[in-house]
Parts: sequence; C-alpha cells; structure tokens
Amino acid sequence: MFGRIFALVLKEFLALLKDKRTRLVLIGPPLIQLIVFGYAATFDLKNVPFAVYNEDRGSAARELFADFDGATSFTPVAQITHESEIAPLIDGKQVLMVIHAGPNFSTELAADRPAPLQVIVDGRNSNTAMLAINDASVIVDRFNTAWAQSHGGATPPAHIQMRAWFNPNLESRWFFLPGIVGILTLLLTMLVTALSVAREREQGTFDQLLVTPLRPVEILIGKTLPGFLIGMVEASVIMVAAVFWFKVPLLGSLLTLYTGIALFLLSGVGVGLMISSFAATQQQGLLGAFIFMVPAIILSGFATPIRNMPVLVQDITLFNPMRYFLLVLRGVFLEGMPFDLLIPQFWPMALIGVTAFGIAGWLFRHRMY
Repeated sequence: MFGRIFALVLKEFLALLKDKRTRLVLIGPPLIQLIVFGYAATFDLKNVPFAVYNEDRGSAARELFADFDGATSFTPVAQITHESEIAPLIDGKQVLMVIHAGPNFSTELAADRPAPLQVIVDGRNSNTAMLAINDASVIVDRFNTAWAQSHGGATPPAHIQMRAWFNPNLESRWFFLPGIVGILTLLLTMLVTALSVAREREQGTFDQLLVTPLRPVEILIGKTLPGFLIGMVEASVIMVAAVFWFKVPLLGSLLTLYTGIALFLLSGVGVGLMISSFAATQQQGLLGAFIFMVPAIILSGFATPIRNMPVLVQDITLFNPMRYFLLVLRGVFLEGMPFDLLIPQFWPMALIGVTAFGIAGWLFRHRMY
C-alpha cells in the first residue's frame, strides 16, 4: 500500500514539474503574494498627514507641536488659521488629523490647570483613526511628563478631547461593511466570468459555439452580461443588509452609488473575461482569478491604508479597480459625497474596464483560430 501511495505521489510531482505553466503557477504567485503581504499588509502608522490649528501664541503650544513635528508617525502638511479651513482639508483627504490648541492653552498650563487639546480625526477609516489617536496620546503623555518635571506640576497639564468625523463612534463595522460590498462583488463576478470561456473549451462545446451565427463580439457580450447582472444583484443584496440589518448609514445618492458599482463591475468582468479567454481549463481560470483577487484585496486599502505602503506599491495600486471602488463606497455611505467629487474615482475604473475588454477580445479572437 505504501509503495503504491509513494508511486502515485511521485507521479503527481513529476506531472506538476514537467508542465512549464504549472511550475510558473507554483513558484511565481506565492513569491508575488509574499511581497504584497510583507510590504502592504501592515498596521504600522507612518507619515500621517496632519494640520495644526494653534490659537495660542505661548511657548507651551509651540513645544507640544514641535513634538508632533519631530515624530516619525506624523507629517505636518498645513497650518490652519481659521476653523472653516478644517472641513475642506479632511473632506479632501489632505489630512487625517487636525490638532487644535485653544487660545488659553499656555495660560491654563501656567496656572497648573488641565488644558484641553482638541484632536479631530477622519473617522472614515476607523482603524487608522484609532492608531493615530493612540500615537497622539503617547506624544501628549510625554509632553505632560516633561512639563510636570520642569514646572513642578502635580497633575497632568494637558488632555485630549477627541472628535471623529463621518464615524463619530469609530465603529469598525461602518468602515468594513462598505468594503465587503466590493470584495464579495469582485469575488462572485470574477468566479463567474473567469470560468465561462474556459468551461466551454474544457467541455468541448467551444467549437460548437463558433459555428453558430454569433460573431465574436456577440459571444463576448453574452459571456459578460451574466456576470455583470449577478454582480449587480449581489451588491444590492449586501447593501440592503448593511443598511437595514447592520444600520450602516447611507448618506449619498443611489445614482452615484450604482454608477460606481456599474463601472467597477465593468472592470471586474473585463479582467475575469481576460483570464477566461487566456485559460484553457477551468482550473487555470480559477487559479488566474485567485491570483488576481488576493493582491487586489490587499492593495485596495480595505484593511491597511495605502499611504502606509511603499511608493512603488502605491503606484501598483493605481491599476487596481478595488482601490477606486472602496473610495466610492465609503464616500457615498459615510460622507454623502456627490457625483462630481467622485469623478476622479469613476474614470480610472472605466479605463481599466475598457482596457481589459480590449485585451480579452484580442485573446478571444487570437485563440479562436
């Protein structure tokens, strides 16, 4: 028995290693995913952009803000002179955090009274917001200790007052569930489309399809529509559950949201059809879909901020439709962003979709003959 098992195992290894494509699948994707996970999947917070709103002209506020300027976790990008400047900076994602010292900050410290320091964070990404607040608290604690030692204070002189915009309670569910819409929609759409043409080839019905009066472009459209419609229904069901069951707010318009869904499905179906046109068997199509989906999810900003990734990896995310779709989902759900502000996210998804369909069409025609 053991001899037969050993012979079978040896045969399977030889079959795998003799196939050039299989060797590539065994070696290439794991290395790529290792690099993606190693560099992109990190919760370390670095270079968080923040703005300073300092109404106090005393030395205490300057010392505290100097500590923030020198911290590796934070990068100052703006000096605010009026409260009205806060909203545009956070809305436009130019800053993740605004630190506000009131006009009596130094006076309260000198009188050995608690001095409030207001920290306003972008709560759309609750994980990043909490990490930023924790790092800010560490800096304030160090400042408190140094101030108490140098001025003989008995109580902590400064304390943080927190405000989170777009997600006041920093509920992670509000952050993750809109992203789940994108992940599950991509998963189902890719599986449906990535196996469509490959299944025809594997079952031997592809030649029968070619002798029908249908033109290649019509066959491609016929292969595209089922995945598109299934993805639209899937996204709708998940959104209904998110809003009515999990109580995630939907502040934007449905027209804007479904425009983003349609463009995302266009890009997802295009990539899936491209994989299916290239694959000769369903197994190859499934592996191709998996190889695309895992990096796409990791590089989308779903769990870890894109700004924390290396510059080269950030450039790679520009080719990922999930990156843009997550911004649309969270913008419409949590911010109520209007259509015109999301155009910078719409056109890259449309461009990726058109390019993927062009490549899929070329592969389809090339492999027909």
